[in-house]
Amino acid sequence: MIVSVKDTAKLLGISVIACCAVMVCTLFLNFYWDIRLIEGLLSSPQEIIYYNAQVSTAKIVCLLCGGCLSLTSVVMLLFDIKHYIDTHKKELGILKALGMPAMKAALHFWVFGTGIFLGTAVGFGGAFLLMPTFYRLQNKDALLPPVTIGFHPSLLFFLVILPTAAYAALAVLYTFFKLHTPVMGLLKDNWQQESYPSRSRGRNTSRHVSYCAPAQKAHVPSRRPDTFLDTLRKNTLRTRKALVFFILFGSFCYASMTQMSASMRELSSVMMGIMMLVIGLVLAFTTLFLAISTVVKGNRQTIAMMRTFGYSQAECCQALLGCYRPVSCLGFALGTLYQYGLLRIMVDLVFRDFESMPVYTFDFPVMFLSLGSFIAVYELMMYRYSRRIGKISVKEIMLE
Repeated sequence: MIVSVKDTAKLLGISVIACCAVMVCTLFLNFYWDIRLIEGLLSSPQEIIYYNAQVSTAKIVCLLCGGCLSLTSVVMLLFDIKHYIDTHKKELGILKALGMPAMKAALHFWVFGTGIFLGTAVGFGGAFLLMPTFYRLQNKDALLPPVTIGFHPSLLFFLVILPTAAYAALAVLYTFFKLHTPVMGLLKDNWQQESYPSRSRGRNTSRHVSYCAPAQKAHVPSRRPDTFLDTLRKNTLRTRKALVFFILFGSFCYASMTQMSASMRELSSVMMGIMMLVIGLVLAFTTLFLAISTVVKGNRQTIAMMRTFGYSQAECCQALLGCYRPVSCLGFALGTLYQYGLLRIMVDLVFRDFESMPVYTFDFPVMFLSLGSFIAVYELMMYRYSRRIGKISVKEIMLE
C-alpha cells in the first residue's frame, strides 16, 4: 500500500478538532431533539419562553461551532495530504513511471479518513458520557418538565459515518488532482537553492552601492531595499497560507474560549465554562503546535544554510517564526470580538424575554488575563522551537 494506517498517525490534529466538533454538536442536537418531545406539555408563558430560548441556543451553537470546526478540519486534511505527497513524491513518481494510474494511487489515500472516524467516534461517545450532567444543568431551575435522554441513530449517521465517508472521498479526489503532475515533476527535487548572502556581504551592500555610483545617490529612493531576512519573512507567510490559517485559528480559539468560559459561570453553568475552556485550550495548542513545528521542519535546509553563512539562532527564529506574531495578535483580537458578539446575541436576542437572565458586559480584567496567559504560552512555544532550530546542522541535512 502507498499509504498505511501508520502514516496517518500524524493526523492527531484532525482527530482532536473532529472530536470537539462532534462532542458539542451531539450534546446540543440530542438535547434539541429530546426537548422537542415535551413541547406539547408546556402551558405557562415562562415555560414557552425558556423552551424557545433552549431551542435557539442549540441551533446557534451547532451552526457556529460545527461549521467553523468542519471548515478547519477540511483545511487541515488537505494540508496533511499535500504535505504527505510533497515528502513522498519520489516514491509516487516511481509508481507512476511504472504505469500505475493516478486514480489507483489516489484510492489508497482513503485511510486519511481514519483520523476523522477516530475523532468523531470519541466525540460521539464522550458526549453521551456527559449528557446526564448536561441535561440536568440545562434544566437546573426545573422550569421545564423532565427531559429524557434518547438515542437517535440519525445523529450517529450524520455526525460519525457521513463525515468519515465524506472526508475519505475528499482525500481521494484531492490526491487524484494533485497527482496530475508529470512524472519528472514528481521525481526531481523541487527544492531550489537560494543565494544566501553572508553576514558581512549583506551588511556592506549599501556601502558598496554608494561607492560605485556616487553620482546617482540623489536618485536612490528613501525606502531602504528589503534585506534577505525581510524577504524570507514575506516568503514564509506568502508560501505557507495554511499555516497562517492554523495560527490565526489557534489564537482565535484561545481568546474566544478562555474569555467565554469565564462568563459561563453567571450566564449558564460551571460545567459549560469548564467544557468551553478545555475545548478551547485543546484546539489552540493542537493547531499552534502543528503550525509551528511544520514551519521548522519545512525550513530545515534554509535554517542550516543560514547558520552556515553566519546568521545567529535569534535571527533565524525572528525570520521564520517571528513573522507569525502579528497573525497571532490578529487571531486573538478576532476571538475576543467573536465571543463578545456571540454572548451579546445570546443575552439580548435569544434570552431577552427571560427575566432571570443577568446583564452581560465586556469583562476587561478577564480579557487582560487571557491576553497575558496567551502571550506567555505563545512565547514559551517560540522559545521551545527556537532551541530546536539551534540544533539543526548542515551535516544532518547533507546526510538526508
